[in-house]
Amino acid sequence: MPKKLSKQPTSSTTTTETPTLPATLPSILSDGQPLPRAVVFDLDYTLWPFWVDTHVYPPLRPNAAHSACTDKVGETFAFYDDVPSVLHGLALAGVKLGVASRTHAPDLGREMLKLLHVPPLSSVLEGNAGAEGGGSKKDKARKAIEFFDAGLEIYPSSKIRHFEALGKRTGIPYTEMLFFDDESRNKDTESLGVTMWLVRDGVSWNEIVDGIKEWRRRRGV
Repeated sequence: MPKKLSKQPTSSTTTTETPTLPATLPSILSDGQPLPRAVVFDLDYTLWPFWVDTHVYPPLRPNAAHSACTDKVGETFAFYDDVPSVLHGLALAGVKLGVASRTHAPDLGREMLKLLHVPPLSSVLEGNAGAEGGGSKKDKARKAIEFFDAGLEIYPSSKIRHFEALGKRTGIPYTEMLFFDDESRNKDTESLGVTMWLVRDGVSWNEIVDGIKEWRRRRGV
């Protein structure tokens, strides 16, 4: 994973009939208890360890595997390590995925999500023989942007506005949404009914599990 860059600037409930999931995924995704219908992510210092509007200088050039991009000054950028398996795992569990980012470089953020590819399911999650879709699109590398079926709200604004747009697009109640973000100020989204989980050092499976536990706790599960 590329080095984490400093944050200081420089120039209705998914319960289930759970699908068969790979044994390597956290058990919380298949324990028969409710899951959020949508999980929404911030971008900077949540899915990746940099500010896309501060640290990245276009044009971008992906490596051969599309697992990282290099910018004009030779800096390398990629997701936090667990992100590819998190995207696969939540999608397999039937959870819709979205993005809410107030970056001032929305086009660059979207380009990064297109250039960074998520490796095939078979290479990300071991023991996935029971997963549905063998030999299908899920077994091929995919652009990261393709995972976000709940929508992308990437523009300077409040996160509340982002969630209003996501709610309108998906029809999913805010109480059925779980939001991962690295800034405590964005807990204002909870005024809508969203559960926000504050991540300290990027998205990892531990953060995902803890966030789902908190979402369930608030629902009395």
